[in-house]
Order: sequence, then structure tokens, then C-alpha cells
Amino acid sequence: MTDDPAAHDTAATDAAVTDTAVPRADRQTRGLAFTKGHGTGNDFILTLDPEGVGRTDAAFVAGLCDRHRGIGADGFIRAVRSSSLPEGQALLQSDPEAEWFMDYRNGDGSVAQMCGNGVRVFVHFLLDQGTVELQDGGELAVGTRSGVKRVTRAGNGYAVDMGPWEFIFPDAAVARGMDSLVEIAGLEVDRPALSVSMGNPHTVVALAELAELRAAELHRAPTVQPRPPEGTNVEVVVPAEPLVGDDGVGRLTMRVHERGVGETQSCGSGACAAAVATRFWAGTGAPDRWLVEVPGGVVGVRFFPGPDGREHVELSGPAELVAEGTLLAAY
Repeated sequence: MTDDPAAHDTAATDAAVTDTAVPRADRQTRGLAFTKGHGTGNDFILTLDPEGVGRTDAAFVAGLCDRHRGIGADGFIRAVRSSSLPEGQALLQSDPEAEWFMDYRNGDGSVAQMCGNGVRVFVHFLLDQGTVELQDGGELAVGTRSGVKRVTRAGNGYAVDMGPWEFIFPDAAVARGMDSLVEIAGLEVDRPALSVSMGNPHTVVALAELAELRAAELHRAPTVQPRPPEGTNVEVVVPAEPLVGDDGVGRLTMRVHERGVGETQSCGSGACAAAVATRFWAGTGAPDRWLVEVPGGVVGVRFFPGPDGREHVELSGPAELVAEGTLLAAY
């Protein structure tokens, strides 16, 4: 960086990062173009890196996502051709349509398998960059670390086949309707929960009323026992009263603490897991369509028979791109 005052004047339109953000490495990030986007307030920094040569080390990603010394985001998404990454190459063997791979990292720089809001924003970013074409109703195959996800363009948003769901601790879940206890700051006693995999791990806690939901201090990581092997995201939900409206759609309100990030405005895969758990608790006759209200908006969840014979979950919602910029300094 430079101390030339004229250079600092350009910070209004370009994103600058100071030398103190994270240790300086090489200069391959200077001039890196990025886009900022979000899905119901779950925000991301996106870069186009077709050959997969850009930096993705934890210090670099954490510095970018820092809301005081970086750009600020819940996560970092790199658009890479699947053929340029070992994970993508493996997916191409069974699904050659998955040309693009969503290389996703949490805000702390840790690698993540999947992000439901992120994959919608990822497809919107590819369209904006002109790397793909997708008409309304059209479908795009996207490679992720939890397999190939198919994203359909639907009006002002996108619908994602998130794949099948499963319980992380199935024996306990089926036998007792819960498989773990969760300690949440702001709530007086530990709460029973269900742990659900949507390709990434989630633990869902149901509360009786919105006052409890507001009292939960989700800026602190809840303690989950037993803890899923790869850690977990924790969703705290309040089912609507009545649970199902006259339109046959189930409704619930949710907040979330995401592993590697903290509390976020929304979590797409978490909304799916919350609907899975609430539907299971509701029992026979529970609906297949749900609306999940999060601090950043509303997303839709739908259960349907998948092509593999298992029940799949579809996530639908908006995707927005809000800014473009260029890094001024190397990390």
C-alpha cells in the first residue's frame, strides 16, 4: 500500500486492506477483482478463477471476510472450472455437465462442503460474468464438496435440489425424537435437538415462543453434546401457531449460528434442516412445503421424491449482487 493521500481517495470505490489485516504474502492478490453478493442477508465475496490458481489459504480468506479490516462477508466463494480441481474432476466422472465448481470457504477460512444460499448467489454470479447462460426454468449443474447440485432459475430467484437429507445419529433420532442436548447462552436450561445432514451438519433446537428465540445469544457458539464429528451449525426455531396455514404450507421462524462464522442473517441448508426436523416432530400428515423466516428474509423448502429413490429437499429463494471491486493490497 501507499501513504499517498491521493491513493486513499480511491478507497471510496475500491476495497483496500491494510498491512495489519493478516501477514503479507506474495502480490498475486493485488488487482484481484471481486463481487459482493447475498442470499437473504447471508453475504459472500465471489471471485472468478477458472483455472484454480488463486489463493485460498485460511489467512487470506479470513482477511477478506473480516468486517473491519477486509471486505466483510460470511463466506468466500471461488468459481473454478471443475476440471481444475481434484474434487471437481471426480464429480465430472459421473456428471460431466457440472462444468463449474463452487469452492466455498467459511468466514474464518475453513473449508465447507456446501452452502444453500451461496449456491444460488454463485449461479447468479456466473450469469452476471457471462460464463453461463440460463433461461427462466432452465437448470444448471454445479459441483460442490457435497456432490453435484442442480439449480433452476425461477423468476426472481433460484431453486436448488439440495439432495437427500439424513439424521446424523439415526438410532437416537428415531427412537427418542432427539439425539443431543444443546446449551445456548441466554436460555436457562439445555435443550433437546435433532442433528441433520444436508451434505453439511446441522443441529436443530425447537423453542416454544419467539421471546425465547430473541433471548438466545447466538453470537456465542452453542455447546452440542454429542457433537457431530465435523462440528455443526445450530438452528434455533419456533414453529408457527398454527403450524400449517390454510394454504397447506408449514411455517417456522429461525435463527442460526454457523460454524466458522457466528450468527448470520440466513443459512439455506440450515433452513432445510430446520424444516426436516420440524416436519419429523410434527409426524404423519406434516406438509411437504415450508416457508422459513430468517432475519434476512424468507426462503422456501420443499420435499420431493428424488431420482435416486430417496427423499430430496429443494431450497428456493432470491440472490442479489450488490457491488464489484478490486483489491488494492496483497495479503
